[in-house]
Amino acid sequence: MEIRKVETDKKRYLDLLLLADEQEDMVDRYLERGTMYVLEDDGVKAECVVTDEGDGILELKNIAVEPDFQGKGYGKALVDFLIRTYAGRYVTIQVGTGDSPSTIPFYEACGFRKHHLVKNFFTDHYDHPIYEGEVQLVDMVYLQREL
Repeated sequence: MEIRKVETDKKRYLDLLLLADEQEDMVDRYLERGTMYVLEDDGVKAECVVTDEGDGILELKNIAVEPDFQGKGYGKALVDFLIRTYAGRYVTIQVGTGDSPSTIPFYEACGFRKHHLVKNFFTDHYDHPIYEGEVQLVDMVYLQREL
């Protein structure tokens, strides 16, 4: 398994990016200003994008694992890599996600704790309803972890 930084042509991973953020113009808001990594293990299995939000905060904007390889530790490996890579350079890593029973437990298992909520984020910023399983996402939940 190898994690490498993607310097150019980040959109070649658009299919993966859209697994985590299904509206392309929302991905466009952070992709070029962000730092992207891909995890390779006999091919690309996962990706993530982080951005500098100022005040010592690194934000995990996008993380996705190929559907056939979810639940095998690739997402956790990327989070662990980010924590090792950015410890000492940032104070906090945060992630915003939908209030979903499939994503919140993943981040909590990675050491993140709920921090704050942005009401109506998904209904105000996306041009169509966003669902995770049977649940429509409405509010953005921010979780943070100290680095």
